[in-house]
Amino acid sequence: MDNSIDFTRVKNDVNGNPRYVCHWLTMASTYDQAIKLANSIGGRKYHNKSYGGGLVFQSYSIDRLIVDINHITGKAYTSHTITR
Repeated sequence: MDNSIDFTRVKNDVNGNPRYVCHWLTMASTYDQAIKLANSIGGRKYHNKSYGGGLVFQSYSIDRLIVDINHITGKAYTSHTITR
């Protein structure tokens, strides 16, 4: 199992907060369940044709976001990759 989450940095939100997108398979095995889990920690569906099946999170701390994802999914991600 790969212990890394691939995040893509996207444009800041309207208030200037940084946003990151990851694929829904990071969270769950079904899209609907992934959306529910993401919503529980402040994530949302990413509505953009260039990134299919994405979940977007507003976060200043990717490490804290990984801790939250691990907590709700029961997985053990330990690192991340950020692409732009």
